[in-house]
Amino acid sequence: MSPHVRPLAGFKNLADQQLVTTASAVVKEMTDNANFPNPPVDLKALATAVDDLSAAVAAQVQGGTASTAHKQNKRATVVDLLVKLAHYVHDNCGNNPAVVLSSGFQLAGTNRAKSPLSKPVIISIDAGKSTELVLKLSPVTNARIFDVEFAPLGANNTPGDWKDAGLFTNSRSITVGNLVPGTTYVFRVRAAGTTGYSDWSDPVAHMAT
Repeated sequence: MSPHVRPLAGFKNLADQQLVTTASAVVKEMTDNANFPNPPVDLKALATAVDDLSAAVAAQVQGGTASTAHKQNKRATVVDLLVKLAHYVHDNCGNNPAVVLSSGFQLAGTNRAKSPLSKPVIISIDAGKSTELVLKLSPVTNARIFDVEFAPLGANNTPGDWKDAGLFTNSRSITVGNLVPGTTYVFRVRAAGTTGYSDWSDPVAHMAT
């Protein structure tokens, strides 16, 4: 008898950024997913809720009881939507782990390694189309998605403000666009999975063309 397959839940226990990362992966993977044609949640509404939570997390940095309460309210919205989608995936996955993973959710109750994810290594950065650079990473066992940040390289080879480039599932081809030709950028990447985040990779610089 095959083990019962279900998506990993426990969203209330996730840190803010982990919740954002998880929900973003679900939005990306469930959009136009033939395995799940009729989700009970509008995925665009979930994407909006994730953006609202990200903004609330950033605002909380300023401090204050009101900003914390606002963030908690936005967290509750995202958690509620994820719970509904997780139940839907559970009911429609046909006990197939590959189908669960195709939804962007992780698997629960499996024998996946519980050790921390290893730190990604940026193997190469190549020029893509104009204003684009393409990163290639080393494989990371049990990684589900990759969180990429970049910053312009300033004086004394010091990075400027780090900016979020997005979440990616293909470690062999990560395209970062809207870069300024002639500007040298520094990139760093971390992996995410059921055990949380890896450490950030060592930064690698490359000039946009």
